[in-house]
Amino acid sequence: MVRGRMAKLKVDQAMKRAKAHMRKGEMAEARALYEAILADYPKNERVKTALAELSGPVKPALGAKGGTSGAAGEPPAEVFAKLSQAYQAGRLQDVHAMTGQLLGQYGKSAKLWNFRAAVSSNLNLLDDAEQALRQVVHLQPDMVAAKSNLGVILERLGKLSEAEQCYRAVIAASPEFPEAHNNLGNILKGAGKLEEAQSCYMNAIARKADYVDAHYNLANTLRERELLEDAKQQYFKTLKLQPKLAEAWYGLGQTMAELKSGPEAIEAYQRALAVKPGYVLAMVEQLREQSQLCDWRACDLFDQYGAELGVTGEAALPFPLLPFEDHPAHQLARSRNWAKSHFSAAAPVSTIQPTPADGRKIRLGYFSADFHDHATMFLMAGILRHHDRSKFEIFVFSYGKSKTDAQRDQVLENVDQFFDVQGMSDGDLTKLAREQNLDIAIDLKGYTRDGRLEPFAKRLAPLQISYLGYPGTLGADFIDYIVADPVVIPPEQRSGYHEKIIYLPDCYQPNDNTREISSKPMTRAELDLPEDGFVFCCLNNNYKIMPSEFAIWMRVMKKVGGSVLWLWCNNDVAKANLRAAAEKHGISGDRLIFAGYMPQSEHLARFRHADLFIDTFNVNAHTTASDALWAGLPVVTLAGQQFAARVAASLLSAIGLPELITDTPVAYEELILKLAQNPDMLAELRTKLATNRQTKPLFDTEGYTRGFEQGLERAFAQRLADEAISDIAVSI
Repeated sequence: MVRGRMAKLKVDQAMKRAKAHMRKGEMAEARALYEAILADYPKNERVKTALAELSGPVKPALGAKGGTSGAAGEPPAEVFAKLSQAYQAGRLQDVHAMTGQLLGQYGKSAKLWNFRAAVSSNLNLLDDAEQALRQVVHLQPDMVAAKSNLGVILERLGKLSEAEQCYRAVIAASPEFPEAHNNLGNILKGAGKLEEAQSCYMNAIARKADYVDAHYNLANTLRERELLEDAKQQYFKTLKLQPKLAEAWYGLGQTMAELKSGPEAIEAYQRALAVKPGYVLAMVEQLREQSQLCDWRACDLFDQYGAELGVTGEAALPFPLLPFEDHPAHQLARSRNWAKSHFSAAAPVSTIQPTPADGRKIRLGYFSADFHDHATMFLMAGILRHHDRSKFEIFVFSYGKSKTDAQRDQVLENVDQFFDVQGMSDGDLTKLAREQNLDIAIDLKGYTRDGRLEPFAKRLAPLQISYLGYPGTLGADFIDYIVADPVVIPPEQRSGYHEKIIYLPDCYQPNDNTREISSKPMTRAELDLPEDGFVFCCLNNNYKIMPSEFAIWMRVMKKVGGSVLWLWCNNDVAKANLRAAAEKHGISGDRLIFAGYMPQSEHLARFRHADLFIDTFNVNAHTTASDALWAGLPVVTLAGQQFAARVAASLLSAIGLPELITDTPVAYEELILKLAQNPDMLAELRTKLATNRQTKPLFDTEGYTRGFEQGLERAFAQRLADEAISDIAVSI
């Protein structure tokens, strides 16, 4: 009993302090106090109710003037006292019933309608809340707080245009009302009008200097506008006002990551997790950033968070977790969880009817942020060039940065229509795409950075396909097919994919057999490589390198005297971490050589100075493996379980070199060592590769395109016939 009284006293004191903050308008401080109490006393209904009331956008204006006098009149003061008592006690259903009864008699009481709006909002009866607030505004047109609350409800109902009009009306009537400026900024930001939104948030702050929400929203907007230094400073201002705002620490982490300040990004994510334990977004981004820096403490963190991260409970972005485990079932569960949590309910196919087969071309739309000098376009350029234009009309929707380079020029030359939609809202992009009467919409990004799937959830075309950019299932009902091959998705792993599959006959990955390899003279010395000695090469992105394969590389290097390991890296922290890891394995850090950026043709040429490409495990070399093979460098891989871990095996199968595919870490290590110690065997492989790159399917760009088109035609024919779609195996 004593313990119970002490708990009640502690809660009472904390709630008293929270209410004092509320009276001063310090809502963020009050919210933090309520959340702290709830962490200690999770079943306390008083605290839950208080927090719900604070978080709700609409609260009864208890000091509002009454409505008109007369027959309808106002309820007696004791009635409002009873309503207030019930509301503050959290008896929302009772208040809802009481106001319903009272309004039959006192239908012209603005104060009573305000109570009705507040309780309806907190019960999520939004249509009822809208009706109530419209009555308040009708009865008291000068009550700007009610009009602002009406805007919030309209926004929650998705009536964004009406909400915007509401906020603008409030600002016109009461320019000093900061909440209206902030809320209008949110509407404009959601519509992609970032510059206008920024101005709104600044107007809100000018009227209320300590307005935490406006500071935070301004920081987010500056980051989206890529004004990163300004965004960083704005996050600092937000956190000075509210140091325990985990979301602001998270936003600061994202900003520092984009500024290539990895350690500072990690620190920010850690601060977010310190004030909000279990904050999944921050967990995932911390893991992403640590993997980019080859800070392998991330592996222990992943184990600490649990391999179930994002599989059950709160959704986690799947892509950054791919390197941490090779588990198709987990990848499927994560993707389904993310899709369900982050996209609107999938629009039915019936929202867009397939066009009858009247002999016209199939209208094919590609959607990506990467229609420029990017790995995806290096692979896809040949498809765009070889598409059968008598059968297909090609549309491109580019939502990445506007760039001018040789790859963008190739895209423009080889498509029928190119739409630069980078500043367009999801709604406007959906409308534009539908106006083109697309038959097939192809997403090239998935869950990678800058992906944009919400328009696909709204249905852009009767048939929607995931292709090339994301190495795995999207787990989304609005994606009908994934393009694969029998190696990347073998029969025993079919259950790990949500979509139906278009199985191409050789390799899912396209290639452009006109890619230029520079003939510019280049020596090992110019690349910081030793003139003599075996060069092991892995020019994969750093995040793909994990301790398991690195340990194998170090053991092999111990046995191959004078050998070096050539890695791609342009980050000093990652270089230091990799060299330190080598030293722990007894290998001098000086035996690690780091390559940086080069133009594509020179990048391909430099592969010729390596002796053997050794692959990463959970996420293989993808475009980089194609680069190496195209340049004539053999690749040794370990075929894993998930899509991302089987790409190099698919490439090697398609170029006729299955002997370079291993199925266990032991076999992988043995093969690497065998090739490094047998120059004649390695020379024979190089000769075979040189022949096969001209004769095998991997680099047959035109043949690949015909097979790809056949898969699209067959998939669309199923949709056209209104058949239940099924897996498709293409044979050419």
